[in-house]
Amino acid sequence: MRNATKIFTSTFGIIMALAGLEHGIGEVLQGNVAPSGVMILSWPESAFFHSLGGEPAMTIIPNLLLTGILAIFFSLLMLVWSILFVQRKNGGLIMILLCIAMLLAGGGMFPPILGIIIGAVGTRINAPLTWRRKHLPLGLRHFLARLWPYFYAVCIPSWFALVPGIPILSYFFGVNSTVVLLGILFFALSTLLLTILAGFAYDSERQTDSVSGRLISVAI
Repeated sequence: MRNATKIFTSTFGIIMALAGLEHGIGEVLQGNVAPSGVMILSWPESAFFHSLGGEPAMTIIPNLLLTGILAIFFSLLMLVWSILFVQRKNGGLIMILLCIAMLLAGGGMFPPILGIIIGAVGTRINAPLTWRRKHLPLGLRHFLARLWPYFYAVCIPSWFALVPGIPILSYFFGVNSTVVLLGILFFALSTLLLTILAGFAYDSERQTDSVSGRLISVAI
């Protein structure tokens, strides 16, 4: 398997970019009007997004149409970057900058903020993981490394359970429970954290195996 941190950063960068696109579309559909303030709603009149409070966002642009266009633009840049370039030098840093632009231009609140965290993880894609090898017990590191594919596989659907999952439950089935929302959110955040930690452990093991292989080759 390839670099786990790169796979994670790319996958969730794509998910956050798609969420930013959704916000931008809602703002464009509101037309050429001025927002009432910095804090806005991307879908204020949408029954589908009512369970998510109309999808809060913020903007420093005094026009909702332009805000939406910029949100779509930066989200598309984020999407392309996540797919093609995130593994490059300063790839994680550029992802962070794109998320800041999304945040200031209507790309939602949660997607760009979480995207900044994901970008910070992305700065460690090609970094040596010596600190983790020194401070993470060997047995725990092996355990997390083996579980990384499973955490990753569970983490992805848990985020789609939030959006569009929560709006679907509310709009089509009448489920409007704060407990359900918080439960899904807690599960999604927990699996995200575990996937990050397990990914670091996996890459640490991979680096250790690579170094050991080179040392054996030299000895032979």
